[in-house]
Amino acid sequence: MTVSLLGATEIRRLAAELDVTPTKKLGQNFVVDANTVRKIVQAADVQPGERVVEIGPGLGSLTLAILETGASVTAVEIDHRLADRLPRTAVERGVPDGALTVVDADAMRVTELPGDPTVLVANLPYNVSVPVLLHLLETFPQLQRGVVMVQAEVAERLAAKPGSKIYGAPSVKAAWYGPWNLRGTVSRQVFWPVPNVDSLLVGFQRAPEPRGDETERRRTFEIVDAAFNQRRKMLRQALSGLFGGSSAASEALQRAGVEPTARGEDLTVEDYHRIGRVAPRRQDG
Repeated sequence: MTVSLLGATEIRRLAAELDVTPTKKLGQNFVVDANTVRKIVQAADVQPGERVVEIGPGLGSLTLAILETGASVTAVEIDHRLADRLPRTAVERGVPDGALTVVDADAMRVTELPGDPTVLVANLPYNVSVPVLLHLLETFPQLQRGVVMVQAEVAERLAAKPGSKIYGAPSVKAAWYGPWNLRGTVSRQVFWPVPNVDSLLVGFQRAPEPRGDETERRRTFEIVDAAFNQRRKMLRQALSGLFGGSSAASEALQRAGVEPTARGEDLTVEDYHRIGRVAPRRQDG
């Protein structure tokens, strides 16, 4: 059985049937070009038999492109109307029984995913893309890799390296789980409605071993936030509030092998992790 993809006409017909108007509140911009959704799936290297999680499937254009490969999909959709319609759309477009599971929920609140998917593929709403990604990576360690389409600025931040102007807290937190890189551009014209911003594909590969336990992750992220909240300041000053003064911060930084006069944008995720490991002992002792 061949899966047939949605075109612009079918997408607008489905939206009219459901009385769905893409909203800025939910960050909805539907992809109406079949070549684009296939490009996303190819960038993610989705293989037959793999289980993929998709966040915000909307009317199903990307969902069908994933299913076309012979993979199965767990789709998480916050809009009840879209979640209710998607299984029927799948049947109408030739998707075999059992290949699609729809979870009617807010992705930020999901703690279980049927089928234990190992790949993430999504066109993420611009307004919640980073929190959703970090929640999924933290909550589902079985997710080994993925490609998402996000606002260009967000993609560049996620893939940014230390020392660049766009390197920030999202860059470090994303890197905690593994390396990220840009995977391609997406034209504004393939969306309905046409957004006011450019989009990029960004992908990740989870590191083979976890970087640290949950306590270390929380402490490290707390330090990352403090460093970038005052990114123009030296770390000994930016972290003084967490460590009980700049001298205590300087001592902890030195124990971690980090110069107290460095700034947050100069540090790698490994640097932050070392600080996170010494920080609790310093503060508790």
